[in-house]
Amino acid sequence: MIPVNKYFEGKVTSLSFSNSFGRFTVGVMVAGEYEFKTSCIEVMTLVSGKWFIQLPNETDFVPYPEGASFEVAANESFKLKVLEDCGYLCQYK
Repeated sequence: MIPVNKYFEGKVTSLSFSNSFGRFTVGVMVAGEYEFKTSCIEVMTLVSGKWFIQLPNETDFVPYPEGASFEVAANESFKLKVLEDCGYLCQYK
C-alpha cells in the first residue's frame, strides 16, 4: 500500500514511496503559503505550476521554474509561495 500524507488541512497531499534510487514523495499543493521543516536533506523539484522559494537564512523569495530543483539541509525550514496549484517531487537523503 502507498501511504498518503496530508498537511495544511489537506492543501498539501503527497504519496510516499521508496525504490532503488531512494525515498520520495510525489504530491500536489493548492495555491497558498507554506512553511516546511526538514528532518533530513530534501531535494524538491517543481513538476508543474508556479512557486517562489525562501531558503533557510535568506530574506527574499526566489522563483523556481518547472523542472528546477532546490536542496535544503536537515533540520532547517523553508517557505513556499505557491502561485497556482502545483505538482512536485521530493527526494529524501
